[in-house]
Amino acid sequence: MRILLVLVAAALSLAGASVATAAEKPIRLLYLDQSVGWRHRPVTRPEGGGLAPSETAMIAIGKKSGAFTTEVTQDAREITPQRLETVDVLVLYTTGALPISAEAWTAVQTRLAAGKLGFVGLHSAADTGWDYAGPGLDYTTMLNGQFGGHPWTEEQKVRVKALDNHPLAAPWGRSVDLVEEIYQYKRFDPAAVRVIQSLDFSGMPLKRPYAVPVSWVRSVGAGRLFFTNLGHNETTWADPRFAEQIVRAVRWTAWRARGDATPNPREQARDQVRALLTYAGEADVEARVARVKDEAWLLDVAGRIAALREVYPGKPEADRTRFEAAYAAVLVEVRAR
Repeated sequence: MRILLVLVAAALSLAGASVATAAEKPIRLLYLDQSVGWRHRPVTRPEGGGLAPSETAMIAIGKKSGAFTTEVTQDAREITPQRLETVDVLVLYTTGALPISAEAWTAVQTRLAAGKLGFVGLHSAADTGWDYAGPGLDYTTMLNGQFGGHPWTEEQKVRVKALDNHPLAAPWGRSVDLVEEIYQYKRFDPAAVRVIQSLDFSGMPLKRPYAVPVSWVRSVGAGRLFFTNLGHNETTWADPRFAEQIVRAVRWTAWRARGDATPNPREQARDQVRALLTYAGEADVEARVARVKDEAWLLDVAGRIAALREVYPGKPEADRTRFEAAYAAVLVEVRAR
């Protein structure tokens, strides 16, 4: 952990683009990194006591940028309606069924919808959820995605591309190669969010025939939500570009920065076609994607491409019959366009 903290300090010395102005009051941030089940290294506290690496990093990022102050907890029961009145942005790096009361979750949604609370989810915040039958949205519906497996584990090379020019994706540039663990998602609705980063299979040895989002934003009433799959590895936390993305996300969800949250299902649909053609080894992929003008057909075929995830064999020895039939049918249709 000591090595990680040194790297974080070095990263922060380089990440200075999103520094708060002197006139801005620091955003009050509450960082919850409780694990109910699998525990990632960045949220693991030392046996002898002290903070987890990501907790130390969040505090340092806030201080360096001047954008926010940070309180940390690994107990979701501390999230109460009363506590939320002193919080501007809630950040989760969590797993499992958190012990959040229905009253507290209702308060989160109420404040978020009123624009009084921003929400940021990091990595395994998408591997989090609990039973909730109260008013508003359950956690997974609000986040718009649930962990659905990850063939790209922590030692896999991945390429992440910007899907548009959103300022929250800008720290990484148009494309970046990383070693990261990337999730696939269940219960993902492309019409609900604006995807700002996704996997670029043209630069990856391990491909899938469907698009895989990495980061997205959305509006929840008058509130703002940002999620990124990044953050599994310590090297990501030590990267100044990740620190910059966190600062921008916190400021954006607190309404301190501009950035469009309008859903972009058409661009996501093009990304589905792009993934399919890349998986098939087709040439001139970008030109062929650009030629698609029938938006009704594009959205329809994108849904069928996305559905390939549900039948893609989970193991090399698994039966591929259903997948191959569905894949061949949609590929023939796309090739004909």
